[in-house]
Amino acid sequence: MIEYLEEINKAFESRVRLGIMSVLMVNDEIDFNSLKDLLDVTDGNLASHTRALEGLGYIAVKKQFVGRKPKTTFSHTDKGEKAFREHLQALESFLNNVERL
Repeated sequence: MIEYLEEINKAFESRVRLGIMSVLMVNDEIDFNSLKDLLDVTDGNLASHTRALEGLGYIAVKKQFVGRKPKTTFSHTDKGEKAFREHLQALESFLNNVERL
C-alpha cells in the first residue's frame, strides 16, 4: 500500500496549490485577483504558492499592463498538467486499494 503513497506529488499537498491546479485544469488562464477570491487566500499566500508552482515548471505566469494597472495571469503548463493528473491517479489508486479495518 505504501507504493501508492509514494506516487503522491508533495507539490500538491497544500490545499492552496491543489486549488490552484484544480482551477487551472478547467480554465485556460485566470487572473491573480480572481484566483485569490476563488481560493479565499491573501495576496502574499497566493504569491508564495504560485511562485513555488512556477519554479517547478507546473504553471506559467504572464505579467502585463492593462492601461496603467499591472495584471498577472496564470495558466498550467504541459508539465504541470501531467504532474497533476498523475497525482490525482495516485490518490485514486490509493483510495481504491485501502483495506477496511
